[in-house]
Amino acid sequence: MRKLSIAAAALAVAAAALVQQPPAQAVPATGVFESAGPLSAAATLPGSVGSQRFFYGTTTVGDAPTTASAAVYFPPGAPPAGGWPVIAWAHGTVGIGDDCAYSVAGPAAVQRDWSYLGTWLQQGYAIVAADYAGMGSPGEHPYLDGRVEAHNVVDAVRAASGHYRTLARKWVVVGQSQGAGAAVSTARYATAFGPGLDYRGAVATGTPAYIEDVISLLGPGVPPVKLSGDTTAYALYIIDGLRTAHPELHIESYLTPAGRYWADRARTECLTPLGAATTAQKVIGGNLFARPLSDIPDFHGLLHNYLGLPESGYDRPLFMGQGLTDTDVITPETLRFAAVLTANHQPLTFHTYPTDHSGTVLASQPDSLPFVRKLFG
Repeated sequence: MRKLSIAAAALAVAAAALVQQPPAQAVPATGVFESAGPLSAAATLPGSVGSQRFFYGTTTVGDAPTTASAAVYFPPGAPPAGGWPVIAWAHGTVGIGDDCAYSVAGPAAVQRDWSYLGTWLQQGYAIVAADYAGMGSPGEHPYLDGRVEAHNVVDAVRAASGHYRTLARKWVVVGQSQGAGAAVSTARYATAFGPGLDYRGAVATGTPAYIEDVISLLGPGVPPVKLSGDTTAYALYIIDGLRTAHPELHIESYLTPAGRYWADRARTECLTPLGAATTAQKVIGGNLFARPLSDIPDFHGLLHNYLGLPESGYDRPLFMGQGLTDTDVITPETLRFAAVLTANHQPLTFHTYPTDHSGTVLASQPDSLPFVRKLFG
């Protein structure tokens, strides 16, 4: 059993009393609804009605079948003819442990996310928020694995629209940070992964592009540049994600005892406490590694296949918003990604904003609202 801090354990106990756990039975087929129960107060979007946490069949690493969880939020009032159009919300990094799951603990940025999602709700959209495989459900979460996240998002929409009769089958995906990468990957594969659905397009803010260019450089020689606690936590989540997605690499053998200690903490600890702990203990990235990750044959190529974003193949409009003072993702790389998509004649609408990573979420909404409205027009 995973070890939890006293505070996290208390949260988990409270959540367990309120939400249904995944049934101990065979995994349902992908995109098939399994069961549902009430949401915790922390995970319930203010202003929504009839909200639930549900479990559904999907896939994880290597297309292995698994069960995942999600939240569904309904607007008040009577649904329009054909049902509520769906916003599939791909959330940003909250951690990768079970007690961090969005449908259990709610958002890390509570005021921001509830304001953002509440605006979509007020516009007459229902919201389906997938937790991603291994978060609040069996197994471990392969952090930033774009294809896994795309399957999870699409399958959550398939399951919800097949079960809740007030939901339409037309939908868009909207995501921030980790969820922006998930939204972009979903945008690339939604038509193929979601037969029977009516996918219309995507919105992504704070997109983590070309992360493989940085992660492939990690090793004992990394200069002790001061990083935010969240940035260090992201790197630890990626290391643990690689342990989940590629156990054959034996990532532990590239880590020092300190590196293994922090990677193990990352597996269960949510973003806010983990970031605070790495800051308080002045964790230096280079001290986490016993040897460079570049010693792994074709490591950059492996990373690209694992967390790289597709540069072509989008068949519906894609909106990207990027804060010019964003340091949580590598803003020059996100600008580069947008330029590559444009050069490849992909259906991209791209906006920049004079704000940081978190600020872009709300700053972009006056542009993304009419963008999505047109998709449903």
